[in-house]
This record gives sequence, C-alpha cells and structure tokens, in this order.
Amino acid sequence: MEVPLRAALVAWLAADPALAGELNAVTEEAPSRTSPPWLALAASASTDWSCKTATGREVRIAVELHCRGDTPDAAAALVAAIEARIESLPRAQAGFAIVTTQFLRARAEQRGESTRAILLEYRFRLLAT
Repeated sequence: MEVPLRAALVAWLAADPALAGELNAVTEEAPSRTSPPWLALAASASTDWSCKTATGREVRIAVELHCRGDTPDAAAALVAAIEARIESLPRAQAGFAIVTTQFLRARAEQRGESTRAILLEYRFRLLAT
C-alpha cells in the first residue's frame, strides 16, 4: 500500500491548480534540472497496521519543498497550501482506504544563498479494501 499511496499523493498534489501555479514540479524524487520552487517526496517507510478483518499499513511520508527566499517566512503561504492539500487527500483510493492522516513534524533550513528547504512529515494509516 505504500507505493500506491506515494503515487496517489504525488498525483493529488500535482492536480491542484493553485499549487501548479506556484510550483515548477511535483515529483516522487528530487528533480535533476528544475529550478525552485519544487516539491518532492523525500522518503517513506511503512509498518504493519492490520486488524483481525483487514490488512493495514501505517505509512510515514516526508515531502520536501525547495524554494527561494531571504526571510524565514518566505514560503509560509505555499507551505500552508501544501499542508491543506495533503490533509484533503480523498480517503477512498484504489485498493485501500485512508483511515487517518496526521501531521507529524516539519523542519526548515536555509541552504546557500536565498535557498530554503522545508520538510513536512505525515503519517497515514491505511486499510486494504
């Protein structure tokens, strides 16, 4: 269920018109030749979350936004839009259902001249359908 969730999340983020207007790319891994701002799935990991009647997974996914800005809040509106879009991912997916979506943590750092990286980590609990 981890791989289909990753694909669904990338497609969901890329399909948002507001994000599409702000981001140069939404990809499963860091794009090699795209200028910021771009968003990529940085990592994921899953563990068993099954119950007596269904197979389940708990999947943790980290997405990373690369952008430019001289001030700490340069990408605040974009990060808020990304968070809102992730949290609105439809519960019903092909082959599984999202039971819970939970924000876990964020990390922001300055990288070089006017470049920033913001990492957002989420936990999804899934049951096979």
